[in-house]
Amino acid sequence: MSGIRDSLGRVGHDLLARALAACGREEFTGGLRVSGRPGGTFHLRGGLVVAVESPGAPGPEALLLRSGRVGGEQWADLVRESGGSRWPLDELIAHGYAGAAQLRIVCVLALHDAAFAVVAGDVDDCELAPDERPFAPVSLGEPSARLLQDAARKADAIAALPYPVRPDRERPRPPAHVLDEAVLGLLQRELLAQVDGRRTARDLAFRTGRGVYPVTAEVARMLAEGLLECADTPVPIPIRVPPDGPVVRRREPAPPAPQFTAPAELPRRHPGASGITESLVPEKSGAGWKGFFRLRNGTTK
Repeated sequence: MSGIRDSLGRVGHDLLARALAACGREEFTGGLRVSGRPGGTFHLRGGLVVAVESPGAPGPEALLLRSGRVGGEQWADLVRESGGSRWPLDELIAHGYAGAAQLRIVCVLALHDAAFAVVAGDVDDCELAPDERPFAPVSLGEPSARLLQDAARKADAIAALPYPVRPDRERPRPPAHVLDEAVLGLLQRELLAQVDGRRTARDLAFRTGRGVYPVTAEVARMLAEGLLECADTPVPIPIRVPPDGPVVRRREPAPPAPQFTAPAELPRRHPGASGITESLVPEKSGAGWKGFFRLRNGTTK
C-alpha cells in the first residue's frame, strides 16, 4: 500500500515538468510525446497546452459517445461527412447533437483528465514532435505549470484516501455480500455493473464514458467502504484500547522449593521377645537416605 502512495503522481514528474517549462519559455507549437505507462502527447500552441491525448484516459469523442448525446451510427455518418475527421465539430453543431459551449467543456475535461493519467503513471522520456497536431484542441490554452499542479493535486487526493489505487493496476470485483443498490449513487451503480475482477479503473472509465480521475477516486472510496473488493484488499485488524491509568504487569509467583521429609520411625514388636521393641530407622549417608538399620532397645544391630 505504501508503494502506491509513494508512486502516485511522482514517477517522472520532474522530467515532464522541465520539458513542458522549456516549451513554454520557447513558445513552442507542436507536440511533446511522453513515453511511459500510459504515456501520451501534450499539444502546445505558443507554449500553452491546448490538448492532451493519452491511451490512459477517454478522449472527447469517447466521453461524448458514452454520454448518449450521439449514437455510434450517427457518429460514423458525421465522420464521413467531415471527410474523416476524428472530431467532427462543425457537423455535431450543425446537426444539433451538441452546442459549441458543451463541446468546449468536453474538450477541457478530456484535456485535464488525460494530463492526470500521464502524471499518475510512469514517465520514461519526453520528445518534441513539431509536426503533431491535436484533433480536438481548446480555444484558449493553459500554462503547463498550472495544468501539472492540477494533475498532481488529483493524484495526491487519491493517494490520501484509505485505499489508494492506481488507474491501471488494481482490478476490483463485486463484493461477496449483497448490496442494497437503493442507497448507491449513479456512478457507484454503473461501476458495479462493469467490475468483473479483470478491469482496471482506466478500463471502467472507457466502459462508462467517465473521466479516469473520477472513476479512480470512486473505485478507491468503494474499496475502502467494502462496496468493491480486490485480491489485496486489506483485512481490518481489531485494536484493543488499553484502560486508563498506568499499566501494571502481573508477575507470576515463583514455584515453591522442593522439600524432602524424612520418613518417620515405624515401631513394631519384635516377634521373638516379650516387651522388646524394634524400630526401623533410616540410615542417612551423604546427601540422601541410604537404607535402614535396626534399633533394638536403644542399641543397633
